Amino acid sequence: MKIVGKVSKALNKVESVHKPDFTSPAPPDEPQVISSSTVAEERKRKVAAKAPSLPPDLGASTENWDERLVHAIETFSGVAESFRKLRTMILHPESGEPPRSVMVVSCDPQEGKSFVCANLGVSFAHSVKEQALVIDCDLRRPSLQSLFGLKHARGLTEYLRDGDNISDMIYATGLPKLSIIPSGSPPDNPSELLSSDRMSAMLDELADMADNRLLVLDSPPFHVAAETLVLSQLVDKVVLVVRWGKSGRENIKKMVDRIGREKIIGVVFNAFEFNILDKKIQGVGYHNYYAEEYY
Repeated sequence: MKIVGKVSKALNKVESVHKPDFTSPAPPDEPQVISSSTVAEERKRKVAAKAPSLPPDLGASTENWDERLVHAIETFSGVAESFRKLRTMILHPESGEPPRSVMVVSCDPQEGKSFVCANLGVSFAHSVKEQALVIDCDLRRPSLQSLFGLKHARGLTEYLRDGDNISDMIYATGLPKLSIIPSGSPPDNPSELLSSDRMSAMLDELADMADNRLLVLDSPPFHVAAETLVLSQLVDKVVLVVRWGKSGRENIKKMVDRIGREKIIGVVFNAFEFNILDKKIQGVGYHNYYAEEYY
């Protein structure tokens, strides 16, 4: 991953290439001697009961993750290094405060936005202070849950449509400091749900839950869903994902203009291959992410 230039450079690069409780009944009470150790254990139990509960576990384990995500937790992998650079770009902006919420979006489907969103969440969770909460807002074609190898669960749809408690929609992923709100069941009206006041209120509530938690939203593709523009106005910053050689310059320019350049913190070129000379200079062999900063 490289960090260079301005928006026009990113667009020019695109132009140049265009020519996924049952519990056993309690036994009958029996007389027993209350020892000091029993009292101590009871105290521990009461303290634990008062402690904040961990996110529900849907069989979360990094062993169940998509194999491409595993590279993001390998400290010395090229993928991990690429996302560390993107993380630094976001957490340490040249001006202003770092964002509390970031939306990841692409122009069209199948450009890798969900994969970038998941990896970015992993990278934030590996930072010193930050926790990360990834939210699957692509209600039409959700994929974050499968990337993290989780079972089907209630999620964003149930919160927005049925009024469920948002705390019950947050699940563990198998990685400390990284949790997820899955999309939930497919709704009939995704655009209306994501554009609702309840969606806006949810983001405010989640931000207030933890000062060091960063929200990372996987949004629907910009040119497919009308609600993506609304979502972009609810978050602090936006990361664009462009599949190298696929997205057209004009489509990207329209998306940038509609969202607003001041909102966009960076662009990730997905599936980008450096040439042989770049590989030798970088000394990493192959990177398939290439990022540029937006000013």
